[in-house]
Amino acid sequence: MPRLLAPLTAYVLSRTGKQTGLYYVDSTKMVVCHNRRIYRNKVFKGIAERGHCSVGFFYGFKLHLAINHQGEIMSFCITKGNIDDREVVEKLMQGLTGFGAGDKGYISKKLTESLAKQGIKLITKVRKNMKKQMLSAFEKFFLYQRNIIETVIDQLKSICHIEHTQHRSPVNFLVNLVSGLAGYCLKSKKPSIGRGKFSINPKALKHN
Repeated sequence: MPRLLAPLTAYVLSRTGKQTGLYYVDSTKMVVCHNRRIYRNKVFKGIAERGHCSVGFFYGFKLHLAINHQGEIMSFCITKGNIDDREVVEKLMQGLTGFGAGDKGYISKKLTESLAKQGIKLITKVRKNMKKQMLSAFEKFFLYQRNIIETVIDQLKSICHIEHTQHRSPVNFLVNLVSGLAGYCLKSKKPSIGRGKFSINPKALKHN
């Protein structure tokens, strides 16, 4: 299995999606053992970390994804479970231009400004104590469709089985993860936003 990691990774990278100008970013927990067994886990000792997500604390890693509006994977990376989602967005969006949408976990003035220099306008929902953003009707609709990446993550876990807690080595964990991503890339029908829902106007992709 260790020998398969490099060719599988190369294959997934060769199957990255088309640059459409419309992208979504998100992360998901990759649990490697039950919280009760954290101190007994030897396979990932010193590698995995405790993290927190919307459903509580976990022990393991995070998978960070960037997809286009057609459900195709643009880039991905794996980090320890305690890494802030905002730290990897610039790498995920490297080489892309247009619009990017994420959840409230990606709110950051510094990140927004940095991505703007790169050519990406980052759009997120705002917290209750924040001022409302001035968004166009197109941008509001684009942000509203953010659940597409949650659907992709759900398929990666439920269909491609990228997550389980029976790994016997860190390398096997990575091989299983990349194999699942490769399996998703082979799917002929992916979650996507149909052309009928909105038409992409090239002028709309230009922003200050």
